[in-house]
Amino acid sequence: MFAGVLVPDTALVRQALDHARNSCEPYLFNHVVRSWLFAVRIGQIRNISHDPEVVAVGTLLHDITLNDRFNGPRRFEVEGADLARTFARQGGVDERRAQLIWDSVALNSTPSIGLYKEAEVALCTAGICLDVVGLQYDTIPPSEIARIANEFPRLDMKRRMTRCFCHIAENVPETTYDNFIRDFGNRFVFGYGAKVPSSDDLVANAPFDE
Repeated sequence: MFAGVLVPDTALVRQALDHARNSCEPYLFNHVVRSWLFAVRIGQIRNISHDPEVVAVGTLLHDITLNDRFNGPRRFEVEGADLARTFARQGGVDERRAQLIWDSVALNSTPSIGLYKEAEVALCTAGICLDVVGLQYDTIPPSEIARIANEFPRLDMKRRMTRCFCHIAENVPETTYDNFIRDFGNRFVFGYGAKVPSSDDLVANAPFDE
């Protein structure tokens, strides 16, 4: 039981919690735990059948590459997805479940896709996006959200997370041209726009005559 939410207590989940705690700053660890709890409650409230270990690992490890040290070479979600899948395989998870964990991490910031994937991926996406941008906030009773946030406080998350996004936009802008970090680069990072291609440039410069 975490913050009043009934969650699975298995060796794999405990290992994922420890790994997240060791890999994330305190504010980010609290974020991934809240995301997990929100995902679990959305699944319970909507009676969505799912693999609880996959949802636990996917949410708890979705941001293990989000930090001021990240240096690519691929977008941080993909790098994190590879690490999460390796963790799952080493924990005895079969390939199908490990791939669901990969998808959950890789798509965690792309709800326009993730919410329409398998139940596990959709729940991970929903829990994470609820905590970051308030998506589907009204699904969970306010008293439950308050209890989760009190037990795992946000610790200045908006500012700290923005700093990490800006670090990525500034240091590895080539990983950001087709995802949400582009918005942070355009708003906060001087000269960012000159460093990354736009989608219309990519279409116009494709190696075809027409």
